[in-house]
Amino acid sequence: MTKNQISLVELIQVFAQYRNNIIVNIKHLQEYYQRTGIKRIRGVRNENGELLQPWLKTEYMDDTEYVPLGEFQFNRNTATINMLVKRRVKLAKFEDQTPTIEVAGLLVNDLNTFNNYTIVSDGKINVKSLQVKISSKKVFDLLKEKGILDAEEFDFRAEHTIQLDNLPLVSANSRYSSLDGLFNELAEIKVLTSIICAHLKKESDVFIDAQLDEFKKHYLSKNIYINFPTTNEYTDINEALDNGTLDSKLSYKIDIGSQDILNLSKFPSANRFLNRMYRLYDKETGEIIVKPSFEMAFNQNLTVRHRLLSSRTKITKVDELMKPIFDDFLGLEQNGIVGSILKKVGADSLAQLLQDKQTGKQISKEEMVAALTIANTKLEQYAENIYQEKISPLVFYIGCTGVLPDQMEAKAITAEEAAAKYPNLQFSKDEQEGTFFAVSDSMIGIYAKTEYYSKEVAILNHL
Repeated sequence: MTKNQISLVELIQVFAQYRNNIIVNIKHLQEYYQRTGIKRIRGVRNENGELLQPWLKTEYMDDTEYVPLGEFQFNRNTATINMLVKRRVKLAKFEDQTPTIEVAGLLVNDLNTFNNYTIVSDGKINVKSLQVKISSKKVFDLLKEKGILDAEEFDFRAEHTIQLDNLPLVSANSRYSSLDGLFNELAEIKVLTSIICAHLKKESDVFIDAQLDEFKKHYLSKNIYINFPTTNEYTDINEALDNGTLDSKLSYKIDIGSQDILNLSKFPSANRFLNRMYRLYDKETGEIIVKPSFEMAFNQNLTVRHRLLSSRTKITKVDELMKPIFDDFLGLEQNGIVGSILKKVGADSLAQLLQDKQTGKQISKEEMVAALTIANTKLEQYAENIYQEKISPLVFYIGCTGVLPDQMEAKAITAEEAAAKYPNLQFSKDEQEGTFFAVSDSMIGIYAKTEYYSKEVAILNHL
């Protein structure tokens, strides 16, 4: 690093703090942008592979050269930084462009669409530069002081090119917080969030079923986000590889786990675990529900009990972590773990409702759905804060440098060595080829996966 030079991570932090004072040239970004995954297009394919277009489409309401600077996010398990750009759109019929103004009693002529632009992909710069305008002299002076801008005088009309590919990705003296206890905390939140999401799959705390059906017909989610069906641009990956419109790369995944559970991908869905470990049955008839799901939990005539497991059933460390949370949530065992998690994230209303329910108090479906919805938002935000503040920056550092930070001393071991020393760990096929580091009570795993990406015509034409 040269004198006064900042790292890309530090620049991203400046952007995040002052994003309301910067606008970005979206036309320039799109012209030179290289996708990092396979391009997906709107629609579904029929049995002959023909693309069937949605009957609605979106039209930009801000079809201009500049848009507000997006929000930056570190990927959770790769050395990747994305910029999420929000733009206003309206719905219109695909055939004749007739605008759709109202759906289910709600005005939908001012919606948002979100586009992700990958700034850094797997430790490599993907966007070489951004062309921006700056509306604040304070921000201009700060970026100039950091060596990011060449201009001498502040001019709010001027467009500046911010070069990203000449910056070090991370600072040499970066410091990272301890991982102790983080995995178990995230695992508990993941399990509880999975239970809540399974309850809310077809529920809304705002709209009735008929409205949700209308939203679905108009490609809108229950949160009024645009949700068009999409499919891969290519029907034959091998053909696309042969003609050069598709290419492959190795992507390095960096996962945080414990010395009993390798990473969060080892946890099954809430409904799958419910099926495996519990029985739902009718209170009056005793009839067992063949395929139980948490969507049925709002039925007052159903109750739950533990499933009788065969002697061949192997109880894993994942099971041991999930079962107390499920037991407490389902009212089979009052161990206090669910209430503790909910109160920690500020979801006291659901904690109180579950406590009332266990004492026999009747809770209305509307009241429960509202509390579940609030709790889900708070749990997801709490987990996201842990990732963005404590885990993702560390993942990014490891992915960019190929080493652990200086303060983390650990010897690299193979999957075979890790399995011998930590027999509870379970490895996928990709993870069996990985490298692992035992850091205090945590396990950092690094493994490669082959991924495909579309080669943009615009990029090819400029080479």
